[in-house]
Amino acid sequence: MSETRAAPMYCPYCGEEDLRPHEESHGAWECHACARVFTVKFSGLLGRAVAR
Repeated sequence: MSETRAAPMYCPYCGEEDLRPHEESHGAWECHACARVFTVKFSGLLGRAVAR
């Protein structure tokens, strides 16, 4: 399986699209519009979303 992840399309705080990888933290993103650094984490699937 590939280790690459999809990049967020917009900042969850201000909605701007000017995002860049944060060099000091693996998996973190920095928003150049609102100056926030954030991460996005996949927690899992809902039970009803799993194919049977």
